[in-house]
Amino acid sequence: MNVRLHFRIFAATAATGLALTACGSSSGLSHSSGSPSAAPGTSSPPRSTTVSVTSSPSVFLVSGTQAPTTAAPRDSAPPLGSRRLQPMWPFSTLAQARAWEREFHSGGHQPWHLDPDQTALSFTQGYLGFQGIGRVSSHTVSGRDARIGVGLSSPHGVKGTAAVIHLVRFGTDRDAPWEVVGTNDTTFSLTRPRYGSIAHSPLLTGGRITGVDENIRVQVRQPSSAAPLGTACCVAAGGDHQPWKERVSFARARDRVLTVVASTGGHIAEVERFTVTAVRTVR
Repeated sequence: MNVRLHFRIFAATAATGLALTACGSSSGLSHSSGSPSAAPGTSSPPRSTTVSVTSSPSVFLVSGTQAPTTAAPRDSAPPLGSRRLQPMWPFSTLAQARAWEREFHSGGHQPWHLDPDQTALSFTQGYLGFQGIGRVSSHTVSGRDARIGVGLSSPHGVKGTAAVIHLVRFGTDRDAPWEVVGTNDTTFSLTRPRYGSIAHSPLLTGGRITGVDENIRVQVRQPSSAAPLGTACCVAAGGDHQPWKERVSFARARDRVLTVVASTGGHIAEVERFTVTAVRTVR
C-alpha cells in the first residue's frame, strides 16, 4: 500500500469513529535476560521488555531520522564523536563503554548492551519515555552496524514502524556495546538542526512530514537527566512531504551530546512516530 493511500484510508477510518488503543505489551519472543538496567549516567530503561520480531512488517505507521549511514570498520574504532556519528545513548564516552565491558567480563553485568534490539527498545522506552512503543518491527544487522525498527505494542494486531533506530558498536572489541547514533527517516524527518552541529537555546527545529492531522512535539534530552531539558508542543502539520518547524528552548545542558526528538501521534496512540538527531554543546 502506498503512503498516500494509507493515509486516506486512515482518515476515512478515523471519520467513522473507529479507535484503536496501544498498550505496553505484545506477543512474541521474550528475552530471558530480563529487564535491562541503566548504563552509567543514564535514565533507567523499562522494567520489562517484550520483543516481537517480524521480518516483513505490514506498514501501518511509518517513520525514520536523518541518521548517518556508514558502518564502522571492523578493524578500527568507530568514528563516534565525529560530526558523522555522535554517541547519543546509552554511553556518552568510549571510557564509559569500556568500563561496562570490564564489568561484563568480570560478572556478566548488563548483558543487554550486546543486543541491538534490547538497546533500541531501551532507548525508546527508557530514555525517550515512549512507553507505548515496545515491539521490534524489523531487524537488520551488518557487521558493526544495526538498523532496528520499533513499533507500537498492541493486542489488536496493529503493525508498522514508529522509527528505525541506527546503532553501531562503541569500540573495537568483539564485545563492544551497541550505541544509538540516530534514526533513518521516511515519512517524518528532523533535518534541522544539522546532525552534529553546536546547539544553542532557543533551538530552531524542523523537517518534513507526510500525514493527516499531525501534532508534533519537540524535546531536547541528555543521558544524565531523567527529565527533558526543554519541550515545545504542539505544531499542527499534515499533507504529503510537507515542511514543519518549531523553536524549542532548553536549559541545564551539561552533557557533550544532546538528543533532539520530534514525535507525533494522537490518532491511535499518544506517540505513533518519532525521529531524532544529535547536537553538541561543545566544539
